[in-house]
Amino acid sequence: MRIAVTGSIANDHLMTFPGRFADQFVADQLHTVSLSFLVDKLDVRRGGVGANIAFGMGQLGTKPILVGAAGQDFDEYRAWLDRHGVDTASVRISETLHTARFVCTTDADHNQIGSFYTGAMSEARLIELKTVADRVGGLDLVSIGADDPEAMLRHTEECRSRGIPFAADFSQQIARMDGDEIRILLDGATYLFSNEYEKGLIESKTGWTDAEILSKVGHRVTTLGAQGVRVERAGEAPIEVGCPDEERKADPTGVGDAFRAGFLSGLAWGVSLERAAQVGCMLATLVIETVGTQEYRLRRAHFMERFAKAYGDEAASEVRVHLS
Repeated sequence: MRIAVTGSIANDHLMTFPGRFADQFVADQLHTVSLSFLVDKLDVRRGGVGANIAFGMGQLGTKPILVGAAGQDFDEYRAWLDRHGVDTASVRISETLHTARFVCTTDADHNQIGSFYTGAMSEARLIELKTVADRVGGLDLVSIGADDPEAMLRHTEECRSRGIPFAADFSQQIARMDGDEIRILLDGATYLFSNEYEKGLIESKTGWTDAEILSKVGHRVTTLGAQGVRVERAGEAPIEVGCPDEERKADPTGVGDAFRAGFLSGLAWGVSLERAAQVGCMLATLVIETVGTQEYRLRRAHFMERFAKAYGDEAASEVRVHLS
C-alpha cells in the first residue's frame, strides 16, 4: 500500500533562558520593548508534522512518500529521513526560501516567546499529487496534514477529482480555518484525525453534529490523550483502544504525529482498525518517553515485547509478522 504523507517540514530551534521574562519588562515601557535574552541552552531538532509522521512510518518499515516543501538547507534533514526509510524524492526544494523554522525561548517559569517562519512551506501549494502518483506507480492513500492552507485545499480537491482516498488531519491549522474551509477539507475523507478538543472545535466551526460528520467521512479517529483513541464509523460500534504503560514521561511533543504514523502503518500492512490503533498508541508511547519528535529508536524486539504486554499475544502475533 503506497501512502503519501503531506504536511509541514520544519526545523525547531529551542532555547532556554535561566531567568524570568516577567522580571525584564518595565510596565510603562511595554509599547517600546527592546530586549535580548542571554540563553544557556540550545536544542536544534527536526520537526514538522509531515516529516514526523513519515519518520515514524519509516521506522515501522512502510516506506512512506513525504510530500512537502523545504529550502536549500534541507540536505542534512533529507539524508536523515532517507536513512530512516522515508521516500523524500517528492519534496519540493525552494530556490529562494529556507525550510520552515520554529524559534522558541522558554524561561524558568516555562513561559515561552516563539516565532514561526513559514519559509518554503508556502510553496507546498505548487505540488501536484499526480506527479507524485506517476513517479511511484499510483497512490492508495494520501494523508493531508497541517501545511500551507492553500496546499491542504489543493491536495484535498485533487484527491477528490482523481479518486484517491485521503485522510484529513488539520491539527495546528484548525485554529486559523473557518467553517467553510473545514467542511471542504473533511467532506469525503476516508479518515478524519483529531484530538478530543479539536473534535469539538470542528463541530462548532462547521455547525455539523457528530452524527452528520460521521455520515460524511469513512472513519473518525479521535485521540484521547492518556485514555488512548476512539475509532468510529457510522452505524457501527466504536473501537476503543487504551495506551500502554509509560516507562517515563519526558516530552509530549510529537505524540499525535507518532500515533498517526503507527495507525497509517497498520493500514499499509492490512491489519484491522483495532490493531492499527494499537500500533499507533504503542509508537506514541515511545515518543512521549523521549525528548524530541524524531529522537526515539524503534527496537523491534522491545517494541513487540511491550506491545504484547499491553494488548496480548494474539494481537502481537498479527503485528509481529510485519516487523520481522
